[in-house]
Amino acid sequence: MALTWVLLINFNLKAMLMKTNSLLFCFCCYLFVCSYAFATGTYQKPSEFIQEVFSDDVPKISKIWIKKELKGKIHEIMGHDLGVLRLKYWKKGDRTAWILEEIGKERLITAGFVINNNKIESINVLAFRESRGWEVRYPFFTDQFSNASLGEDNLLDRHIDGISGATLSVRAMKKMARLALMLHQETENQEK
Repeated sequence: MALTWVLLINFNLKAMLMKTNSLLFCFCCYLFVCSYAFATGTYQKPSEFIQEVFSDDVPKISKIWIKKELKGKIHEIMGHDLGVLRLKYWKKGDRTAWILEEIGKERLITAGFVINNNKIESINVLAFRESRGWEVRYPFFTDQFSNASLGEDNLLDRHIDGISGATLSVRAMKKMARLALMLHQETENQEK
């Protein structure tokens, strides 16, 4: 009889452990899905970004055509062609706004850049589609770019601190910042 009780208790413990492990596994899956959903998303529509930048006095859309020389400069910064013939931007005085996209690890990051007098005025991450690296959207990261400009070889004039676990997203943001600054300079050169 004692043996029966020991086997019964042992069987119940195994069943409880299996249920506990199943619940733990389900909980971990839930956390993974929730963290992915939290990380990805559209934070601001491009039209809202432009409205915010120009305080409801939005200039008309301008376009810069990507010709051979400009294509080479873009490739030097981004490491690839953009795959478009022209880029849209908004300009008022010495200020331009750009909406650019770059792949972080596997998916696109969409960001808005405001350039004023060849310096970055602000950066907003508009949409983030990666499962990791979403911290690049927060001011503790984007504020590092404030007043940055291009130095030698189209590199930023300052060091931008990385984020642990977000290396590729940080790299994508730095590339887009450099591109926005270079494109701003190109539009000024075209006007001269």
